[in-house]
Amino acid sequence: MLATAKWTIADYHSMVAAGILAGRQVELLQGDIVEMPPEGEPHAYASDEAAEYLIYLLADRAKVRQAKPITLLNSNSEPEPDIAVVQRLGREYREHHPYAENIFWVIEYSDSSLSKDREVKSKVYALAGIREYWLINVRANQLIVFREPTQQGYQSRETFTQGYVNPLAFRDLQVEIRRLLGM
Repeated sequence: MLATAKWTIADYHSMVAAGILAGRQVELLQGDIVEMPPEGEPHAYASDEAAEYLIYLLADRAKVRQAKPITLLNSNSEPEPDIAVVQRLGREYREHHPYAENIFWVIEYSDSSLSKDREVKSKVYALAGIREYWLINVRANQLIVFREPTQQGYQSRETFTQGYVNPLAFRDLQVEIRRLLGM
């Protein structure tokens, strides 16, 4: 079996700063630099519409970041979820991307990357202790909600196609699933 070199978050930041990864769509997952597939039209449309909807719903309660890095120190990862709902820390994000403790929940939209997002990313987010991970299966028009993170992955997984879901961080907030799906 071949051994592969694992990169640290600091290594990854150095490569980004040096321009080594310029023009490439990549993210750091458990020490591996992984190519991200380009977004198709349904993916881009649905994630953009959902972000606008969440910005409206959350108002000043949280910040909605679209396709921006988050730094997950204990899983040696710096993924770029389609949407990350994070604490409003203002200028603090000039010094670092949101850490796991700053994140309320993340959302990934999957078309061609469904198995990676369901298997690999769910484990990365669970290992980091992110309480909630929402995965949108673009082809099947489904929302899969992962909750109860452990070192082995999420213990709870529910699939929705309609109705509303209440995020753990804002239990009074009703998020319409059709709006997340871009319908």
